[in-house]
Amino acid sequence: MAVSMSILVYMVIIISIAIAENQNQFVYNGFHGSNLHLNGIAKIHPNGLLELTDTSYQQIGRAFFPFPIKFNTSSFSTTFVFAIVPKLPEFGGHGITFTISPSIEFFNRAVANQYLGLFNITSNGHPTNRVFAIELDTMKNPEFEDIDDNHVGIDINSLQSYVSAPASYYSDKEKENKTLRLISGKPIQLWIDYDERDMLLNVTMAPLGTQKPWLPLLSTNLNLSMSGSMHVGFSASTGAVASDQYILGWSFNKSGQSQSLDYAKLPPPPPPRSRPKAKPDFQVAVPSVISCLLVITFIGTAYKMWIRRYEEIREDWEHEYGPHRFSYKDLYKATKGFKEGELLGIGGFGEVYRGVLPSSNEQVAIKRVSHSSKQGMKEFIAEIATMGRLRHRNLVQLLGYCRRKGELLLVYDFMANGSLDTFLFTNEKMNLNWSQRVKILKGVASALVYLHEDWEQVVIHRDIKASNVLLDAQLNGRLGDFGLAKFYDHGSNPRTTRLVGTIGYIAPELARIGKPTTGSDVFAFGILMLEIACGRRPFEPERSPEEVILYDWFLEYWKIGLILQTSDPRLEGNYVVEEMELILNLGLLCANPTQEIRPSMRKVMQYLDGNAPLSNIFFDDATNSLITAYQRSLNSTSFQASCDNISIVSLSSSTESIICYGR
Repeated sequence: MAVSMSILVYMVIIISIAIAENQNQFVYNGFHGSNLHLNGIAKIHPNGLLELTDTSYQQIGRAFFPFPIKFNTSSFSTTFVFAIVPKLPEFGGHGITFTISPSIEFFNRAVANQYLGLFNITSNGHPTNRVFAIELDTMKNPEFEDIDDNHVGIDINSLQSYVSAPASYYSDKEKENKTLRLISGKPIQLWIDYDERDMLLNVTMAPLGTQKPWLPLLSTNLNLSMSGSMHVGFSASTGAVASDQYILGWSFNKSGQSQSLDYAKLPPPPPPRSRPKAKPDFQVAVPSVISCLLVITFIGTAYKMWIRRYEEIREDWEHEYGPHRFSYKDLYKATKGFKEGELLGIGGFGEVYRGVLPSSNEQVAIKRVSHSSKQGMKEFIAEIATMGRLRHRNLVQLLGYCRRKGELLLVYDFMANGSLDTFLFTNEKMNLNWSQRVKILKGVASALVYLHEDWEQVVIHRDIKASNVLLDAQLNGRLGDFGLAKFYDHGSNPRTTRLVGTIGYIAPELARIGKPTTGSDVFAFGILMLEIACGRRPFEPERSPEEVILYDWFLEYWKIGLILQTSDPRLEGNYVVEEMELILNLGLLCANPTQEIRPSMRKVMQYLDGNAPLSNIFFDDATNSLITAYQRSLNSTSFQASCDNISIVSLSSSTESIICYGR
């Protein structure tokens, strides 16, 4: 009996050692029969192909080695083969990361899109993350300072890469770098080698079957300092545009060179997609056959019209834009048939509904543009083209769209706290404290710097106001509603004779020249600053004549040095005096009737961050009043000659938009 027990103990020890060795290194030539820890929509196909994500919208897929690996040193080596097959050849969505992390649970609060299933807006960049990743990124995100939409990056605790390079490999035969398109759908092999002694990290890539190049794509000195139990694996995500993202094989060694993969055993990924080709026309000579075909076609068409309650419209221009296309059926179900109980609000450009997407259970906001809206198809297309490609944490993200007959629908991120104006001017929401108001202003200012200077084109919003500033669950301010946006190349001028905007936010020169500029956005932001600090709307016709216009009312207090008396009574004096004075003075400067005096939004951001002193504000007594500036502009002959008619479109009980349509 004692001998049997000794043998049993010995076998347990041997098995434990074997498991430990297997955890030190492993190799998967395909994943059939593996017990990887899968999360999200990741799955393993019967042929052993590991699929991290498919073409579903806004999804995350992760796959980790089933056991944590004990790192006594930080040295490791790994290689894997991946393939990214886009839904459409031009659009790749988001990418894949190889990840090392002390905890898998850390990723539970991560989001898809540009965060690749690793972080969210709060956790990204936090020094306590202890997350190392190699990103294969197929989308350019300016907020992370991405170099392009086809790059490899080394990430430490953040998706703002420590170092990155365009995806390519060194051809030993041709003695030059060759570009690799990550979304080509073709298998690509990646090698990651880290030597703790030299603190050197090398990342190398090449097409599958090519010998590992001697020259790595990325080579950098880095102190990873990993110790203790760590999890290794992959994370991928989809956004408004999606891809099938696969891992074909994977080898890892924590204390030496990883084993080579057996290419013959790797499962093949699906072939790259291509656009459907037009079918050739066929002519049938026999009249009776033609008649039968016509009858069948007629019956089939009638049947489809009867059963397809959710028929949509698709035109050629839609292929040019990237945002995801939703089916009308899904949006109909998401809003419970556009029930009144799901209605979030009604504006001059349509109704906005709350919805829950049936495919992901994610809350969204759906704007259903009304038939009578003057926004029209041109503005609808502009909003898709502009908003769908913008990426900034303080912009409301356009997730997709749908068209059905005369209905135009846009799908946005759901903003849990609604619009800013309901906090400032109603008793429906809690009162915003001073620090929350400052944070909102800084967020909107940051978004405008991105729109005016940091994006690939200049974007003029043209309708900045409190009701278009939306607040997420953390009360971060996000600028939304790009239905009136104008965008053009840097260094050129916008061409428009159409005056749009909301009374109280329209810069005086717009009524004269009709052409929006970044300065007209700065003007509206200045009014917004005064609005948030003073707690009153920019235009209140029910007040006495000298108090109707917020700017002119505040200017009188400024002239006698009593600007703090204009602060919102709901704050009850609970604010930082220096900050209140800065925002009131800066609001006055930004909303100056003279366009040349206004600062750029980048300068405004420097003032708000305390990185530049606010100089004395200059005013010309002849034009310091807004009402005077408006009257002069409206009496301008050039303005009268450029407009056929002016119409006032009510947006709510308290705000109005003025729209002048040029010839």
